[in-house]
Amino acid sequence: MRVLNYLELEGPIERSGIATAARQQRQALRERGVEVHTSPWGEGGRLSKIGGALTGRPIAEVDVAHCHLFGPGSVLVARRARRRGVPVVLHAHTLRENTTGSWRGSGLVAGPLERYLRWFYSQADLVIGPSQWAVERLREYPVEVPMEALTNGVDVDALAGFEALRGPTRDDYDLDGTVVFAVGNVFERKGLSTFCELALATEYDFVWFGPYDTGPHASAAVRRWTGDPPENVQFTGWIDDIRAAYAAGDVYLFPTRSETQGLTALEAMACGKAVVLRDLPVFREYFTDGQDCLMCDGFAEFREAIERLADDPELRERLGDGGRETAAEHSLEAVGERLESLYEGLQ
Repeated sequence: MRVLNYLELEGPIERSGIATAARQQRQALRERGVEVHTSPWGEGGRLSKIGGALTGRPIAEVDVAHCHLFGPGSVLVARRARRRGVPVVLHAHTLRENTTGSWRGSGLVAGPLERYLRWFYSQADLVIGPSQWAVERLREYPVEVPMEALTNGVDVDALAGFEALRGPTRDDYDLDGTVVFAVGNVFERKGLSTFCELALATEYDFVWFGPYDTGPHASAAVRRWTGDPPENVQFTGWIDDIRAAYAAGDVYLFPTRSETQGLTALEAMACGKAVVLRDLPVFREYFTDGQDCLMCDGFAEFREAIERLADDPELRERLGDGGRETAAEHSLEAVGERLESLYEGLQ
């Protein structure tokens, strides 16, 4: 089987969760012997690819065209694939719900974005959502094409050896005692204000490992907190080895307001970390309160959970063990098998 697995703007968004999910899918498919193409316009340089898109060059000879974003490049791929009778799979990483709060003014485009996404996803022969929650949201837009939920998975092997980085990373950032941490792009939607307010209310070191933008499109909350953080909070910016983040931290705090799955929570679980999540339906779908995480509803519950975990190493260990078991259920092997099966169903 030959598959196009296309991520528009792959270079500029290479540090995003969407890019991670796309890379993991490609790896999982190749391990199953699937021939994976990443560019619809051939494998030449950037100018050659742009020229192919603009001049109408046919997309690569593939059996399925799978797109991860929703911009003009993906629209072109979908149109040209359908013209050739190639099944189109569109991956619903992006919804209105998980865009609002990600950058300055994002709330103003929520309505138009939902209408556009309704049209865009309706071009597919199959829409894949990272969770059943995402699928159900799309059905409410409404999008009325066939849809399936498929975990983004977690690359456990890529995290191997993280333990050895604990001491050096804690030294680099002058961390001591119980460290509360987050991983990924710094957005208000991800619970930035809650993260910082909890730091102000407790005595622990808080670290957010991940890039942030303070330019014109950054939200006021991001500019405020990263420009003048509480004394016990650090924002590291981009780090080259994500394993260092999971090595240094003890309690993974993820007070996000909206997710289509929560890849970083899975990564933290794969590393055996105690995970604290906001109690969202999408998390209830994959995780179990008290077994592989603690789910909280409101500031007081978040604070209580952090205090409990700081004072109870046995609880941290038990949740960490449960988290490893959950992460194992989201293996790339399982992702590749399910994805190949979905592709075959379109032939």
